[in-house]
Amino acid sequence: MMNVKTYNAISHTGLDYLKDRAYEINGDQDPDGILLRSQDLHKEPIPKSVKAVVRAGAGFNNIPVADLSKRGIPVFNTPGGNANAVKELTIAALIMAARPIVGAINFSNQVRGGDVSLRTEANKGGYRGTELYEKTLGVIGLGNVGSKVANIALAFGMKVIGYDPGLNANTAWRVDRHITHAKSVDEVLQQSDFVTVHIPYTKENHHFISADKLAEMKPNAALINFSRGGIVDDEAAVKALNDDKLRMFITDFSSEVLFDNDKVIITPHIGGSTVEAEDTSALMAAKQLDDYLTSGNIVNSVNYPDINEPFTTKYRLGVLHNNVPNMIGQITKVVGELDLNIEELSNRAVGDYAYTLLALNQLPLGQEDNIVDNLAAIENVLNVELYQNQD
Repeated sequence: MMNVKTYNAISHTGLDYLKDRAYEINGDQDPDGILLRSQDLHKEPIPKSVKAVVRAGAGFNNIPVADLSKRGIPVFNTPGGNANAVKELTIAALIMAARPIVGAINFSNQVRGGDVSLRTEANKGGYRGTELYEKTLGVIGLGNVGSKVANIALAFGMKVIGYDPGLNANTAWRVDRHITHAKSVDEVLQQSDFVTVHIPYTKENHHFISADKLAEMKPNAALINFSRGGIVDDEAAVKALNDDKLRMFITDFSSEVLFDNDKVIITPHIGGSTVEAEDTSALMAAKQLDDYLTSGNIVNSVNYPDINEPFTTKYRLGVLHNNVPNMIGQITKVVGELDLNIEELSNRAVGDYAYTLLALNQLPLGQEDNIVDNLAAIENVLNVELYQNQD
């Protein structure tokens, strides 16, 4: 029985999936895998027994990916699992950026002993907004969330301009043909009345929306960030707001500098907080973890290449290694020296790391540990896992 350690409240949908497959959840033995949501793993010791870490969500900056990569531990996320939830909240933010809904609600709650409508009529100018119709929305990042937001904005009658440096065929299929594809972020910022950001947080994307980028926006534009904290330079955003170089900033990620500013609306990181999104993400995470721990298949890894092949042989060997020359030759040599026939071999690389998955139909009796140890002894091999088909 394998043991999975969890952090945060994981939906029962995902936990039940694992329990039905004989996993123990938070048992006494050392964990084989970790399943979490927003827990900061940078501050937690990760035992040597851990073979995989899975986040039930899209962002992964709460996980020490670089350290785990060097240990040969795949890190998974669940892209698209909460996309619908984040899309809906982003649309709500877009409407709040156009209409002073929060202020109007607060006004209504404060009025006592009179007709709210009449009182509002007397002060109607204070709650006059603008329509989204024929305004321009700029969408930075056209992935699972950004593409959905862009398509809905078109239905509002908005002009939509999008930018995605990683635009590929899959992304293109998701995005309506009436959306203008910008050649640069600058083009989006300069043309848009509203800008919404939907890119992952990485070292390269830290303060992606910087003071220089904010300076390119229209002074009456609104900025929305329901992607990740740190993508927008909050201090620069506040300065732009105070200098009347930006009209409004709505974000799902609080920081001290944003508080007590009438031009800022903060929600408490609730983008993916719906029952449906939590169920979907937890089930995706559980399936990916189970698939890797039992078959070696990698799907939606953020640090190792995906390999997803049917497990049709008796055994599999998963070798996680640095992406350097002659690794396949060294790996197959070890297997050949034991007179074993490789039925199938898959190898893929991404960046500094690679994954080789070998399918076998036989292993010499008592040689299971030997073959793993011999492969692990190869220079630049980071981790080796042996899988036995239970079907």
